[in-house]
Amino acid sequence: MSVTAVRRARRLRSAAVGASAALGLVLAGCGGGGGVSVDPDPDKPFVLEGVSGLTEIAQLTGPAAINDTESVGVAGTDLGSMTTVGDKTFFFFGDTFGERAPGSTGGQGGQWRSNVAAWSTDDDPTDGILFDGWVADGIGLAAPLIEGDHDENDGTGEVTKIPTAGFAIGDTIYVSYMSVSFWGEPGAWDANRSALIVSRDDGQSWAPVEGVEWPGDSNFIQFAAAPVAEGGKDWIYLWAIPSGRFGEVELMRVPATEEAVEDQSAYSYFAGLDGDRPLWSADMADAATVVEGTVGELSVMWSTYLERWIMTYSDAGNAYIREGITPWGPWGEPIEMVDGAEHPGLYGPYLNPRYVSDDGRRIHFTLSLWDPYNVFWFAVDLDRADG
Repeated sequence: MSVTAVRRARRLRSAAVGASAALGLVLAGCGGGGGVSVDPDPDKPFVLEGVSGLTEIAQLTGPAAINDTESVGVAGTDLGSMTTVGDKTFFFFGDTFGERAPGSTGGQGGQWRSNVAAWSTDDDPTDGILFDGWVADGIGLAAPLIEGDHDENDGTGEVTKIPTAGFAIGDTIYVSYMSVSFWGEPGAWDANRSALIVSRDDGQSWAPVEGVEWPGDSNFIQFAAAPVAEGGKDWIYLWAIPSGRFGEVELMRVPATEEAVEDQSAYSYFAGLDGDRPLWSADMADAATVVEGTVGELSVMWSTYLERWIMTYSDAGNAYIREGITPWGPWGEPIEMVDGAEHPGLYGPYLNPRYVSDDGRRIHFTLSLWDPYNVFWFAVDLDRADG
């Protein structure tokens, strides 16, 4: 069956289950709607006992993928963090290559772009995600949202710009990126800074957000984002790690308005607790650790099945999941989600609240594999201790 026919069949199936599809859109965590209301009670029990039923569903990019990505100049890419805006989910990919020699491993090849993005209206995650289109140039090839300088990998310039997370304020889309100055040993790299880009035309064009950035030696280089309602206000919460895969998680927030997101002084940093009450500081130096350990490429969302926060990330070659009682914790012990021995070279397990099934018990996520340097679609069941 052709991709067009598969997409048509899916849309007919979606129409037949319109109520559940609508619910999925309501719950789309970074889709510009209302945020998750925070219950600050830290004494609720953990309920995530483990995971089961891990399934590799489909390859999303590159040769042999369910999407024809080579025709838009995407033969190899990675990452795939997601942001939902209305009925579209954008997938943000990292260093992308249009030409790759057979047997190539990792980020190498010709037609290098620092980042690209696809979008999809596919709301059935159970058999893979079909892309409807790409942010493209004048001849239809996937185009960078913001191109890196592609300087030498010697730490003196900018090698590339890698997207790390996205979120929406109404129809306005923001994407955070890190400016990489040096790729070092596996899992280690240095950054010049992190910053934001914005699109106000449904992702067709992008521009830097001037005056908002975080220094390259800070803990605020790679982000995970979610809308949160707290204290009668709507916020964007941003969990953050430093460059590389060996840092701990800190947390900041910003009011969920365009004016605030584009004002550096509007961001505040979780600075610990006064009893059960979170403390927020305007000084990044006051930021407290919310998750210890060595965390790489993190993703966070609210699980309607667990009624808890969940965080996924890579560490030492495996992918893990943790359960959080509040956005700042406590966070449970890591539970192995994907074994790196069975899926070598894995990283970047990214979630999106739109892509759940079985009443939220089954979560679906992107996962990058260094060989063949492309993005895959996986799913796993959450096992409740009381379920």
